[in-house]
Amino acid sequence: MPENRPFTFFEYAACSTCRKAKRWLDDHGVAYRAVPIVESPPAPDELSRLVDKSGLSIERWFNTSGQSYRALMARMGKEKFSTLAPSEKLRLLAADGKMIKRPVLVAGGQVIVGFDESRYASLARA
Repeated sequence: MPENRPFTFFEYAACSTCRKAKRWLDDHGVAYRAVPIVESPPAPDELSRLVDKSGLSIERWFNTSGQSYRALMARMGKEKFSTLAPSEKLRLLAADGKMIKRPVLVAGGQVIVGFDESRYASLARA
């Protein structure tokens, strides 16, 4: 485990993918600190660091199947959304934890968005 510290696991309790990922962590004895992403979403500065570490574009961090995202698209439209600056997109994510794709697993310098068993396994062995 990197740096001998538990991983940080941002989750939404009602999310079936989060429950599956959490069960995987528990079954494999991986220490983690669970953070409820809706009640405690990462602040814009922290979110910016996480996005950078993930290697994903900010757009890939949006939970596009969620109600919050659909409401945003209905209100704003995809064209206007695409013109927003990254800092504005970060503010949208930080303001509504349900907008963030999840789970988010932070392990030292690595960040995994969504549940990918092979990536989880590689981090657990590190």
